[in-house]
Amino acid sequence: MQECRSPFDYCDIVTSTTHKSLRGPRGGIIFFRKGRKTRKQGFFFAQADESDQYDFEDRINFAVFPSMQGGPHNNHIAALAIALKQVAAPEYKAYIQQVKKNAQALASALLRRKCRLVTGGTDNHLLLWDLRTFGLTGKNFEKVCEACRITLNKTPIYGDNGAISPGGVRIGTPAMTTRGCLEGDFEVIAEFLLRAAQIAGTIQKEHGKLQKDFLMGLQNNKDVVELCNQVETFALQFAMPGFDI
Repeated sequence: MQECRSPFDYCDIVTSTTHKSLRGPRGGIIFFRKGRKTRKQGFFFAQADESDQYDFEDRINFAVFPSMQGGPHNNHIAALAIALKQVAAPEYKAYIQQVKKNAQALASALLRRKCRLVTGGTDNHLLLWDLRTFGLTGKNFEKVCEACRITLNKTPIYGDNGAISPGGVRIGTPAMTTRGCLEGDFEVIAEFLLRAAQIAGTIQKEHGKLQKDFLMGLQNNKDVVELCNQVETFALQFAMPGFDI
């Protein structure tokens, strides 16, 4: 694909989810290096001793099954095979390029609205929004978004005291790109996100930061209902994969 730097040149073990940007069934995959090890000699790599083999395969396979995972489902394996076949198609390359464009459009839209992104932007499929400038926690903001039919997840930000009350959220663009959203649509999504932050700030001011009190303020909140309706109206413009069957 060459849309991001390959980890296989540097890592002996690579893991990935099979959903999210791969658009396959929910799960994970593990790649591991096999064969004879190589050792570095100056600027060259030389073959190591014949007996010096990578030994990841048996240990990883045993750790997955029977140690941690039950028996595989054939329908899940078939779905993963289809997803990986799609990844090799030209259409997938166009899709992932649009995912990156949409992520950059969303990042730019948030930055113009005086939001702070951890890396100042993005060059991949997601971005990290530091909500501490709004006086919010990622946990409470996530709850507001959830009530408004917006899916994202809280995440710790550099400088947080811990993961119990993280200061940010992680936002990805693959799902809405799959539904057909382009850069202009993510301008609208940025406005929804900012409105959700404003609502979270108001609820927090009126009810406090403790999540029990904060959740009480979410109930029957007119601003939440209004934003939820706007989000649903916007989302209905885009097809939901699988719902047209």
